[in-house]
Parts: sequence; C-alpha cells; structure tokens
Amino acid sequence: MKTKQAYNGYELGPIRPPSEADSLILRVTRNCSWNRCKFCSLYKGERFSLRPVEHVIEDIDRVKRYVDLIAECSSNTGKREVQQIARELSAQNQHDPLALQSAISWIRGGLQSVFLQDANTLIVKPAHLVEILNHIRKTFPDTQRITSYARSKTILNIKASDMKRLADAGLNRIHIGMESGSNRVLKLVDKGIDKEGHIVAGRRVKQAGIELSEYYMPGLGGAEFSRENALETADALNQIDPDFIRIRTLAVAQQIELYSEVQAGRFKQLGDRETAEELLLFIEHLRGVCSSLKSDHILNLLQDVEGRLPEERELMTKPIKKFLAMPENEQLLFMVGRRAGIFMRLDDMADAYLLSHAEAAVAANSVTMDNVDEFTATMMRRFI
Repeated sequence: MKTKQAYNGYELGPIRPPSEADSLILRVTRNCSWNRCKFCSLYKGERFSLRPVEHVIEDIDRVKRYVDLIAECSSNTGKREVQQIARELSAQNQHDPLALQSAISWIRGGLQSVFLQDANTLIVKPAHLVEILNHIRKTFPDTQRITSYARSKTILNIKASDMKRLADAGLNRIHIGMESGSNRVLKLVDKGIDKEGHIVAGRRVKQAGIELSEYYMPGLGGAEFSRENALETADALNQIDPDFIRIRTLAVAQQIELYSEVQAGRFKQLGDRETAEELLLFIEHLRGVCSSLKSDHILNLLQDVEGRLPEERELMTKPIKKFLAMPENEQLLFMVGRRAGIFMRLDDMADAYLLSHAEAAVAANSVTMDNVDEFTATMMRRFI
C-alpha cells in the first residue's frame, strides 16, 4: 500500500518566466522530468516528483484564506495589519509564511494570473491537472490567465482531446523551450526531441486554443552551427506560428555540462557580436508568422529587440543593425556597460553619466576587443 505523503506547507519552485512576475505561483511538480539538457544546471542533482493533487488544492485554499483576510483588514470594517493576521493564524496553527507572502505578492500584481511550476507540469495526468485547474477557477473566478511550462515530448504524448480538456478547464498559455530547430543542435545539447517533434507539439497546443510561447536560444549551436541554429529554428517557428517567440541567449555556467566542452575546445562559444549576427539572421527569416517577439531576459544583449511580426520587423532589427554598425570602441563600451548592468538599451549610451561608468568599467577590468568575449561570458554567469 502506498504511503500517503504528508503536507508540509505551501511550496515554491526556483523559477518562472519574466512575464509571470505578477502571477500567483503554484508548484504542481518538483524539478524537471527530463533534466539532461547540457545547457541547464537548474535542476541537476534534484529528483523529479509530482505533488499530490490534494497538496496543490491546499496551497490554493491557503492563498485564498490570506487573500480574503487581507481584503478584510483593508476594508472599513477591519483595520488589522497583515502581521496581526499572521499572528492570529499562527496561534491557530494555520500560519504559513510562504503562502502569506505569495498572497501579498499576488494582490500587488492584481490577482490576474496564475503560473504552474516546475519545468513540465503537463506531465501530470490530464484528469488530475483538470481538477487543479477547476479548483483555481472556482476559488479565484476572476483569474484571467493560467500558464505553465511544458516539454514538447510530453505534449506529443497527450491526446488532442485531452489538450482541449485542459484548455476548457482554463489553461490558456503554455511556454515551451524549443531552444533550437536544428536537429544537430538539439542532439548536441541532449534536448530529447527533434525539430519535427517541436513542430507537431507546438501545433497541438495552438489547435487546442491555448496561447503558445516558444523559446529560442541564440548561441546554442556555438560557432559551428550558429547559422544553422538561426535558420532551422526560424523554419520550425514559421511552421508553428506561435503567439510569442521569446529570446534567451545562451550563457555557459561552470556547473553545466556544456562548460566542460567549451574548456576542451569542442564547443566554441559565441561572443555578443556573433550572437547579435545570429539573432538578426533568425529574425530576417521569420516568415508567415504573426508572433510577438520578446527579448525579456537579462541575458540578452539587446532587450529592445521586441515587436510584432510581420509589421514591426524593421523596428525590431534596427537596434541589432545599429549595434553591428557601431565602431569597435563603441561596441566595446556597450557590451561591457550592458554586462556590468550600467546600460539597459543602446540609447543609454547617450547618457554621459552612464557612459562614464562604462568607460570606468572597461578601464578597471582591462577589457579590450581581444578579451571582451571572455569578460562578458564571465559576467553573464552571474545571472544563471
């Protein structure tokens, strides 16, 4: 007989997409069901598991309790502070600090969206996931969006009818880490799926009426497969037409498997200039899609590369072309300033105060065009 797992309080996993910053975070699974990708260290050494449905339900109920109590203390009839609420619930052995903080954050975010963690929530049996989705909608009927990460390989194993059940129950956005559409790159990094699988899975999400965000990782093919990474990924996305295309530039941390291949010389990592060239090639080959391209991550050199295809293609490629056309000394200043957290956008270089800080960072770190790629790679590791 299987031993029933004890509930140990509200849980939070390690990450969520930047676009879910204002969402209520609900942990449905722990860690990653695949956990072999050579570019990722997030879940290495961690065991994948499913949280019992009743535990997720209890998380939802606890947040609801806090949301209601905070609303009461904010009303004209009740003047209690949040801290007082926490003390009262603690006295009743009901206080859960993480659930309280999640409720507070969600209220500040507008109580509009929910994100399901961790890396591959759709591996949960459809009937169980529908039960969780129904409880979210019943408990928080004003929720506008429920979102999850998913693996393409997992979606291939879900029947179209079950995908529709999930959509009808309220799952209305899925994030998929395509990373690349090149079969050689996908095999190189042990993604566990091929290009055709990505295409079929992406289409299945769209056919179910669920919004789709696909992630592309410039630089993942290294110098050898940079062009192929851009062209094959663009081709795959052209066949899917996702709602969102999100850019996540490769960063090689010391704890990932790819790092040892860089050290051994088997993988030549791209610098910021080469990555910008790959990104430009990628965008120029997106055809027949009506996607919103987002560069919403600190690892991206040019976060102002955003817009909607096809009408804003020229607008979103303008910063890339501007950067690539800059004199080397200005490129150097921007790369160092961006990676040091001084600049956010190319236009920030017009600010004399910020520019002086970038110049100081270049001098302090003895950065030249010969060693700038090494410097920026080191700086990027801080954000993994």
